[in-house]
Amino acid sequence: MRVLVVENDKVTLLGQVGVALAEAGATLDICRPHAGDAIPAGDSEYDAIVVMGGPQNALDDERHAYLPDLAALMRRFGEADKSVLGVCLGSQLLARAYGAENRIGAAPEFGWCTISTTQEGAADPVLSAAAGAFPIFQWHSDTFTLPEGAVRLATNSAAENQAFRIGRASYGTQFHFEADRQVVEEWAAIFPDVIEENAPGWLQSHATLAAENGPVADATGLALARAFVATINVADTRRAA
Repeated sequence: MRVLVVENDKVTLLGQVGVALAEAGATLDICRPHAGDAIPAGDSEYDAIVVMGGPQNALDDERHAYLPDLAALMRRFGEADKSVLGVCLGSQLLARAYGAENRIGAAPEFGWCTISTTQEGAADPVLSAAAGAFPIFQWHSDTFTLPEGAVRLATNSAAENQAFRIGRASYGTQFHFEADRQVVEEWAAIFPDVIEENAPGWLQSHATLAAENGPVADATGLALARAFVATINVADTRRAA
């Protein structure tokens, strides 16, 4: 199993997604376009693509000229019936790839928030791994409309489209299910000023909030990660990879 992982920030922690990919024996090719790496021209070398979050917004082409190419590549993977995962910014780019409207600054959320699966989510191969309502970590300002032909899988009052699927296995999640307590702890250590600006006082409550929400959020995130990895079909020519 060979997976292309696109990182959009200098600090990208794969967390639960990395655990599930390692369990499956996946070989990861890391692409860091924000640092100058070229976006691969196609999908032929890979069985799946995972696009993580970052500080950019999904329309920030002027400062990050690679974004249209990345969105197009995600769609190419999906149209080849290969598994696609977009987390946070990745979900916004996946929505863009399929013609949805990106709404910048329209849905700020930070910290552990409650998400509810839709009826379709409860029957979905990936989102059904979560309970009907569950806490999960959020860190975003933007949102998007549901792409035509997509299925809404999870929602909350802040952002209607918390998770969606288009086609067999192209998934976008606005929430950071990769972020277990260890990842959140590292973010808090690396970005204290940014966090204080986004959520004044949150750092002082971090330990209490982690104790209240972390066990369920961590278990849910790993279950979702494993369920996504299970959607990856490995091409015969790469089964030994």
